[in-house]
Amino acid sequence: QVQLVESGGGLVQAGGSLRLSCAASGRTASSPTVGWFRQATGKDREFVSAMTWNSITAYADSVKGRFTISRDNYQNTVYLQMTSLKPEDTAVYYCAARTGWVRTNSGEYDYWGQGTQVTVSS
Repeated sequence: QVQLVESGGGLVQAGGSLRLSCAASGRTASSPTVGWFRQATGKDREFVSAMTWNSITAYADSVKGRFTISRDNYQNTVYLQMTSLKPEDTAVYYCAARTGWVRTNSGEYDYWGQGTQVTVSS
């Protein structure tokens, strides 16, 4: 089992920045790829970014150049640095973990955190 806890969400003005954290515990070595997803009210959950244990990354087109994923393997923590935030980035952000390579389909992730709310005001 892997437990994931997100933090760092909040309210920010458009153009601002936030850094989300995803702290992992448990059998983290069994699920080395961590992804970030988000779900806005009334919309489907969508892929944002992901990173493998050896730092291979992927980003959704909507966040490329604005969001950066990184990880600290010693702290078992994955970060999502979000800059130039837009109102359309408003959503609950979830981190998730899986075995194997990066996938953009949320159904292919085995473990999920409880989510953290990000609200971007215009």
